Amino acid sequence: MSHGDYKAFFAAACAGDVALVEHHLDAGVDVDFVHAELQSTALVAAIEEGRAEVAVLLLERGASPTLLSPLEGMTPLQAARAAGLGRVVARLS
Repeated sequence: MSHGDYKAFFAAACAGDVALVEHHLDAGVDVDFVHAELQSTALVAAIEEGRAEVAVLLLERGASPTLLSPLEGMTPLQAARAAGLGRVVARLS
């Protein structure tokens, strides 16, 4: 898979822009890529921003449910619990 425009994908995930996230994934962005500068997974970043719909989409599109996000030092499940996103916790449990 391509890293594509990961920064734009990451920004869309954090903003909760589901359509743009889907666009980037369809264009080949690696859902689990960790950019050297950002040091975070899009999944954990979206969870921290309270973007449950994006988080579920990323999981449906193959994001690793166990990949540790380096910046936050958390897995998606840990982040979802900390953010109080019950829907995402249920999806990950």
